Amino acid sequence: MNKRIFLAAIAAALLGINVHAAKTTLTIDRVEPANWWTGMACPDVQLLVHATGIASTTPSVDYPGVTLTNVITTDNANYLFLDLRIAADAQPGTFDITFKNAKGKVVTTCQYQLKAREQGSADRRGFDASDAVYLIMPDRFANGNPHNDNITGMLERANRNDGYGRHGGDIEGIRQNLDYIADLGMTAVWLTPVLENNMPQTSYHGYAITDYYSVDPRIGTLDEYRTLTDQCHQKGLKMIMDFVFNHCGTNCWWMTDLPAKDWIFQWDGQPERSSYRLSTVADPHVSLSDLRVATEGWFDTTMADLNLRNPLLRNYLIQCSIWWIETIGLDGIRQDTYPYPDKHAMAEWNLRIRQEYPNFNIVGEAWISSPSKLCYWQKDFPNRDGFNSQLPTIMDFPLQEAISRAFTEPSGWDTGIQRLYDVLADDHLYPNPYNILVFGENHDVGRLLNLLGGKVENLRLATALLATVRGIPQLYVGTEVLMNGNGFDGHCYIREDFPGGWGQGKNYFTPSGRTDNVAAMHDYTARLFNYRKTSRPLQWGRLTHFLPKDEVYVYFRTDKEQAVMVILNNNTADLRLDCSRFSEILAGYTTGTDIITQTEYSSLSELQLTGKTAYVIELHK
Repeated sequence: MNKRIFLAAIAAALLGINVHAAKTTLTIDRVEPANWWTGMACPDVQLLVHATGIASTTPSVDYPGVTLTNVITTDNANYLFLDLRIAADAQPGTFDITFKNAKGKVVTTCQYQLKAREQGSADRRGFDASDAVYLIMPDRFANGNPHNDNITGMLERANRNDGYGRHGGDIEGIRQNLDYIADLGMTAVWLTPVLENNMPQTSYHGYAITDYYSVDPRIGTLDEYRTLTDQCHQKGLKMIMDFVFNHCGTNCWWMTDLPAKDWIFQWDGQPERSSYRLSTVADPHVSLSDLRVATEGWFDTTMADLNLRNPLLRNYLIQCSIWWIETIGLDGIRQDTYPYPDKHAMAEWNLRIRQEYPNFNIVGEAWISSPSKLCYWQKDFPNRDGFNSQLPTIMDFPLQEAISRAFTEPSGWDTGIQRLYDVLADDHLYPNPYNILVFGENHDVGRLLNLLGGKVENLRLATALLATVRGIPQLYVGTEVLMNGNGFDGHCYIREDFPGGWGQGKNYFTPSGRTDNVAAMHDYTARLFNYRKTSRPLQWGRLTHFLPKDEVYVYFRTDKEQAVMVILNNNTADLRLDCSRFSEILAGYTTGTDIITQTEYSSLSELQLTGKTAYVIELHK
């Protein structure tokens, strides 16, 4: 034995130190989820534990009401998955998880916390047709805390001169402007992902997640996120979190040490990109090779495709969702690129979420333009292959595309404003057309004003439609202040900074900072959506529409003894509208009030219409 080692061993023995134990002591760097709760509907939680060589240890738990039921290893010796069962009578508290080596010596210990579930947590009500959703990309909304723009250890630094760089918007900026959102008539806030995106470039959007349990420090902290949600609730706003299960950023913490070889989809050599052909997933004639490229191909070269057929990863992401709902107090989830991951795993995810939160809502992004293909993805559609997605809400991309063209092209048999009628006529395909998210634009498509030829009168018609048609309306930040980026020139033009969010130049958050035309559009939008907040017909009422005639589209929303008449006059000229063809709805109603202009109508037999104008008329008996 080397003399130095021999002397060190004697010294260690005299001090009572176990040299073998010291050499083999493990350092645990990850335990996820970081905590759990008592009183959950599902009594089980599975912990991911990461440490070098942890798989060679034997873990144990000694806490009343907590049982270690299973220990799972993978092909990577640096991981253990521990199944814990939480008894119904288990009490909140902190306990040790002890890990011993093959000789029975303790090599490491970690503490784990069981928290008390907040009262009424399971009964939370998700967003629904009574809500109007405001979509925000945090990095581009408002910079409330310039001190977090650049963080040591984060790869990308803020640069507002770079259209694809980080600009510094954050959670604090959103919190400071909640009154603006609430005053606009919104009742829910959807933030694009706020989780860590520690990528070297173009990480501002949030969809290349590198840590599923951490808020990106350039966006804010966990406490700030919870405070934001609490203050949203105080102002009557629900919080919707954007998740990504299809892919993660290639800098995700596990990418250098995958929990299992099949944790992500791997290809020989360079990963193949997805074909993005979502029709393959429901296609009864699809070839396996085409299906594989669509669903297993990487969404981007910097976004590794996750394999939810791996049960450990599937459970990891399901628990991650529950953890965020419980920790932050979420009211809903928007799931990105919904049809790309394993569809059976996604159905299981929906069921597990509703097991814990029966009244919760989830909307999935299925970017499909045809209702006949989109309907496959809504819960309870009778698919011939027997598949039930269990997804309550889908995004109405067919209607979005119709809106972008309806007010700019000449009307024909199936063009112009007729597009709106035809898309809504396909509602017979959906199990629940009133639980569909309707929108004119979002952070991925061109700005609606730009799509509508830059004409404000077209935007006003489209906004009136969104506020009054069936479904759950979603407004993208900036629609109301005439933001006008051309998406065909690049995403940076539809993700521009909100004027006023950086304390310089125009400030559209305040009435005094808005130009006349911006103020007019803002007030028009606010009038529509604030009325919708109290209108049962616009929230829950049955939709009855009439074929467009002479460039005029008329529909009604009726609920019991209440009714609202909507008229979209797409003519550039004024005209008189004979209302006799609407008698099946108008019978019994004698007067009305236009909620936009407050005009009173003493007779509903004939109405004088101004060109390119929308009318939202509350009917009176």
